[in-house]
Amino acid sequence: MSDSQISFDEAKLTKYRELQEAGLTLYPAHYERKQTLGEIKETFAEIGHDQSEEEVVTAGRIYALRHHGKTIFVDIGDASARMQLYVRKDDVGDEPFEFIKKYLDAGDIIGATGHVFRTKMGEITVWVSRFDLLTKSVCPMPEKFHGLKNTEQRYRHRYLDLIMNEESRQTFRTRSHAIAGLRNFLNGRGFMEFETPTLQSVYGGANARPFITYHNALEQQLFLRIAPELYLKRLVVGGFEKVYEIAKNFRNEDIDTHHNPEFSMVEIYAAYHDYEDMMNLTEEVITHLVESALGTTTVTFAGNEISFARPWRRLSMEDAVKEYGGIDVYATPLDELARIAEKEGVEKCETAQTHGDYLPLFFDHYCEEKLIQPTFIYDFPVENSPLAKRHRSKPGFTERFELFVNGMELANGFSELNDPLDQKQRFEEQDAKRRLGDLEAQMIDYDFVNALGYGMPPTGGVGIGIDRLVMLITGNDSIKEVILFPSMRTIATQGGEDEAEESDEPEEKQE
Repeated sequence: MSDSQISFDEAKLTKYRELQEAGLTLYPAHYERKQTLGEIKETFAEIGHDQSEEEVVTAGRIYALRHHGKTIFVDIGDASARMQLYVRKDDVGDEPFEFIKKYLDAGDIIGATGHVFRTKMGEITVWVSRFDLLTKSVCPMPEKFHGLKNTEQRYRHRYLDLIMNEESRQTFRTRSHAIAGLRNFLNGRGFMEFETPTLQSVYGGANARPFITYHNALEQQLFLRIAPELYLKRLVVGGFEKVYEIAKNFRNEDIDTHHNPEFSMVEIYAAYHDYEDMMNLTEEVITHLVESALGTTTVTFAGNEISFARPWRRLSMEDAVKEYGGIDVYATPLDELARIAEKEGVEKCETAQTHGDYLPLFFDHYCEEKLIQPTFIYDFPVENSPLAKRHRSKPGFTERFELFVNGMELANGFSELNDPLDQKQRFEEQDAKRRLGDLEAQMIDYDFVNALGYGMPPTGGVGIGIDRLVMLITGNDSIKEVILFPSMRTIATQGGEDEAEESDEPEEKQE
């Protein structure tokens, strides 16, 4: 099905028209549901075969109908649970019973009034005395025994995935709870949440290619933010000492199992902290969220058992390349590093000119995918860390760290650069790279430099990827599984066959 195609089912549309002509309200504005299905199951967990004295009024979406002569079993579900309804012709009357047989389909949403009992098969069931049609579905539901498994359809039509797959609903419940837990954790430690601009005249806070737009009234080019960092640090300058933002960021880059152009991060800044403090805070918050979600600090992800029990390993970038690549970068001549890089196929090494240029490239090539257990990589070269404070004891380095888990970068933090003249120089170096064609280099944010000129206290900052964290907590190895509406190529319907992304799963048969 293309993005511009509506998949109404003709048989359902016929029923819709007949009911409309009969004067029936197909989409009433209100229904007084008194119990959710989950509440019914909890309240009547000990129910026997006799009907309850208490009447229940509930509602849900129909997943299946099974006709047995003068009785019909209806499987319905809501946000809390699924349950069986038992409808008997003698109880509801001839006309309502025939209405169910003729007009109700999987996908419809109904209300049901009745009494609870347990069937001989042991299933808690509502014995229906009255039902109400609340929403008539006119699109086909996936085949009931196999559900919706086609990965492209699940991502492209997430609403249908959520209707059909409890696993997907649970993933996004976990995501919601994790974000709420993150807020509670930070608020409880004195941090304040703020919102900063999504549309920016100068993008910054990371090395990434931006999305570009245009504001008609202002008559100027704007960028979707790649990070909220520079605005949050303006708040620290202004006197808010512990701040954070749960932000949507936008980066005009590749899409793969770990990257989506629109993604969620939390960025956290604390005055009078440094990168060691922020590593400790990162450990605390992630361990707390994992344990809160799972009841344990151990997760299984992509076939690996990963322990988030503290403390986590900490390794300098230099030592990581020595350990996993067998190369002492700063003790190796530049021409030899170039030869090794070419021989080993190290990516993006063509423009490397210094040892500090080569170190992160060798790290990416030799180390990143081998970091399975939570590991902080710290002390980055100044060449690729334009917003981090210069190292207090290692010339040519910055006080920066990244957290890796199962080969994924999960967090990035600094002792924040607060020297306005040094920041201006770093921005100018970045801008020179940008003008030479580096699409990920940063612009000069003169106003931010000006803000630093008024004085920012020593500050530690960290950004944590929410999507990737939820991937680890839920055991999903694709970022599209944890983003409700991931970026997808638009399917074209003009000029030929639909253009769709490839999927390993066959198309689902639809009724």
